[in-house]
Amino acid sequence: MAHTSLKESKPVTAALGPRQVVGTVATRPARTPAVQGYIPALVAGLGQVTKNALRNTKDLALGTRNDPVLEAISDGTNTISYPEQRRPYAERFRGVHRLTQREDGSPRCVACLCCSTACPAQCIHIEAGDYSGQTGVGASGENGEPKRAGWEKYPKRFVIDELRCIFCGFCVEACPFDAIRMDTGIHPAPYDSRDQFIYERDLLLAIPGRQGEHQTENPRVEPGEPGFPGIARQQH
Repeated sequence: MAHTSLKESKPVTAALGPRQVVGTVATRPARTPAVQGYIPALVAGLGQVTKNALRNTKDLALGTRNDPVLEAISDGTNTISYPEQRRPYAERFRGVHRLTQREDGSPRCVACLCCSTACPAQCIHIEAGDYSGQTGVGASGENGEPKRAGWEKYPKRFVIDELRCIFCGFCVEACPFDAIRMDTGIHPAPYDSRDQFIYERDLLLAIPGRQGEHQTENPRVEPGEPGFPGIARQQH
């Protein structure tokens, strides 16, 4: 049987299939040198880009560009110029960590290691210190820390590696004293060094919450105060 090339074969126009579908022969458009060189499309694309650039530059200079967050998206610039512009974060957004403070400015943390134990990324390191100075009840704390009743501990060093953190929030859920939170509404800045992503205790205490607060609304009764749920060691 003689071989029939693709050019010599005729398109099938007979009815095919159970529904007897008849195909329509599509004519191939003429491919002129201008079409083959993509010159018209190139000129049209450059014209559109130039038009948009001029319009967006005018909107930026006159301050008439639409806000892509608060206003409807229309013609013009609809991108966010980060970090000058940011989308509003949700209330439950888990941002950079912060350590809450007591009324005297000391850390609310008691160095129980619950957060570092629950952390799946193992990005939290805590070194515990003793408020009593290991000399008895009511003695001065270490490194100028305020006096505390009982043998309560405090974080002598509290370090979080924000590069290893996966922002799961397990540390916040595991803390029994509401000492660590992720309600800052911010995320780590794009630093150029790994050391800058290591957040020490003083930095974590200085980071405020979303409303600028450093404390927490949850009440805390100190050891020795009326209503303390634990055992007062001065009486036992």
